[in-house]
Amino acid sequence: MTHATDLPINVVVTVPFSDEIMEQLREISPRLHIERHYPNVPETVWGNVEVLYSLNRFPDPLKAPHLRWIQAHSAGLDHLLQNPISKAEDIEITSASGIHATQMAEYCLGMMLALAYRLPQMLEFQKRIEWPQGSHDIFLPRGLRGLTLGIVGYGSVGRELARLADALGMTVLATKRDVKHPADVEGYTEAGTGDPDGSIPTRLYPTEALTSMAAACDFLVLTVPLTRDTHHSVNEDVFEVMRESAFLVNVSRGAVVDEAALISALAAGKIAGAALDVFEEEPLPPGSPLWNLDNVIISPHISGNSVAYHEKAAALFAENLQRYVEKRPLLNCLERTRGY
Repeated sequence: MTHATDLPINVVVTVPFSDEIMEQLREISPRLHIERHYPNVPETVWGNVEVLYSLNRFPDPLKAPHLRWIQAHSAGLDHLLQNPISKAEDIEITSASGIHATQMAEYCLGMMLALAYRLPQMLEFQKRIEWPQGSHDIFLPRGLRGLTLGIVGYGSVGRELARLADALGMTVLATKRDVKHPADVEGYTEAGTGDPDGSIPTRLYPTEALTSMAAACDFLVLTVPLTRDTHHSVNEDVFEVMRESAFLVNVSRGAVVDEAALISALAAGKIAGAALDVFEEEPLPPGSPLWNLDNVIISPHISGNSVAYHEKAAALFAENLQRYVEKRPLLNCLERTRGY
């Protein structure tokens, strides 16, 4: 007699994992029958798939009757939530949250240093082959030590940034959906990184108190997921209370920020500058005023990119595959009611 614990688990991977990664995944359990289909996915695979690893290839729910779990290749799930497959309540969905933490935290820190030390202005003078008069006044750095960092969304990226900022002597504040439970007990974290117990911030603010926190910050860094509640949550009200010397860094999603209000605040000098990796419309249109503001650093949505992205993603998938085989709770499970 064949028992449920003996049955094969059909897994389909639709990203270009290397042969080495694929073999490592197959070694987790003899029950795992793992196929890689990239860039094309035959329609015939959907009929038997039980586990799907994908970035943007999702089947019609009616064509995948045995599908029980989707592991996303990205941390953000907003694109997947627009797909009909997300409405199937019997399909577990997990994100890749946590694998980008060190890369994105370092990007944020790099942008903070670039803004504080006026790196864009330095490069502009270099481009013009000009040694500026009064350079000691033009490039009078504030330094980061002693300044206050506000992190909007205290997930894996925010916690790793907090660890780095704390080591540099900054005061760290953060917003969190549930301030009564500061520890991270559900998410995937690389060993030795982040702030698992939530002890670094001097104060945690509920998400509704974002404006109060923003008023106290020298840097406001956005690492929050895009949901109905966070859409345009950083708006004119926030920019009105921010210090004129403060900077904004956004690595979350463009629509978390009211872009028109941001452009107005930057142009009017209500805030000192911004480093933006994400935008409401991507690619950022050539006609956007953001391109021409000298107090803005623009990057093309690459803050989470890494030469080791596939290896880090596969490590999380391997952990969750082991849990799935052993019928243990998966990491980074989507809560459909909150949108991440």
